[in-house]
Amino acid sequence: MRGPVVVLVVAAGAAWESRAMTLLGETPGVVVLKRCVDVDDLLAAASAGQADVAVVGLDAPGLDGAAIDHLRAHAVHAVAVTPRSTPADAARLHAARLGLASALEEDGLDDLPAAVLAAGEQAPSPPSASVDRDGVVHAHDGAADPDPARPGRVVAVWGPAGAPGRSTVAVALAAELARRGLRTVLVDADPHAASLAQQLGILDEVSGLLAAARLASAGQLAGRFATVQRALGEHLSVVTGLPRPDRWPEVRPGALEVLLDVARASGQVVVDTGASLETDPLADVGPRPARNQLTLAALETADEVVVVGTPDPVGLARLARGLVELRESGVRAPVRVVLNRMRPTLGWSEQDVAGMVSGFVPLAGLHFLPEDRAATDRALVTGRTLLDGGESALARGVGLLADALLGTPARTVRTRRAGRARRR
Repeated sequence: MRGPVVVLVVAAGAAWESRAMTLLGETPGVVVLKRCVDVDDLLAAASAGQADVAVVGLDAPGLDGAAIDHLRAHAVHAVAVTPRSTPADAARLHAARLGLASALEEDGLDDLPAAVLAAGEQAPSPPSASVDRDGVVHAHDGAADPDPARPGRVVAVWGPAGAPGRSTVAVALAAELARRGLRTVLVDADPHAASLAQQLGILDEVSGLLAAARLASAGQLAGRFATVQRALGEHLSVVTGLPRPDRWPEVRPGALEVLLDVARASGQVVVDTGASLETDPLADVGPRPARNQLTLAALETADEVVVVGTPDPVGLARLARGLVELRESGVRAPVRVVLNRMRPTLGWSEQDVAGMVSGFVPLAGLHFLPEDRAATDRALVTGRTLLDGGESALARGVGLLADALLGTPARTVRTRRAGRARRR
């Protein structure tokens, strides 16, 4: 016969904590083992192997996927409580990202005892243990350790206002990665002027982004991810953006993060973002989302940020201000700057431009893409990528950018280029 359900509680000082302790204390079959100070205290207590359930505040600092995995590894089932200030859709998406089945709303705290008892019945058996010859205890849960390596990376393509060529670079970069045999998903997350569908000649009015947002809200995106993409080739697909700028409120907070996490699991991800980083002062009033949340979420989720600017005086001034604004927005990913439309008629060299750009933020790299109006016009008019139009100076520049992002040139590309050289 199963004994009482042993519970750990961490609320990080939330208002519902006292009420939760009272309810759990009055529930037969439930024993509160410890009222933890923070998430670190919770994880330490869970490591002792005496608890069955952890009641956690969904907004507790430090509560992330790694913390939930730690609880699960020690046979502790998590029950999350959502603060009253968090919209239900955002809470559900956040819980899904953490690997939690659901989140209990603070207004429904009377249901907490039943949720804890149910979680106690579902909690996995504690892992078995063995002792090696040195006396070290090793836990075994009967399953292989998960591979911490991610199969893909998220690259957010951003740039200041003034049409520096964000979309052109995003499409070309995604096409180059796909040409190297890497499964690549191109995502249009521009909340103001989504254009990838038109640029690629896609006439379907169905928005992949809106479809993905609805599936993410229902917790079904991972299983139906293929339905929100349009195939552009064997290794390349696109999630089209908003059909009209006024439909941005339909993408609830957290939806893009879920989309990018799901896409990352399938391969490389290139995200075309908007220019504005301004926060909405009314975003915290009610459930209204912020318009620039898509751009900010993409930058926050990205493993690397490619900043696109132009090397003319106006473009460089905007780029300098944009880099400072990017740093102040709290972006932690490495930043790589691409100077687009570099041309000799400007009168200065790449070294001159590099001196103007350096010093604003630490850069992972600085790259130059030449002005190639013929190649870009041909791609735009035909609805194809730059690479589909054949060899060009701009395509070679994008190839060098992909080399830098991947860390080393792909073997297939080196072989193909070597073959062309031998033929010549």
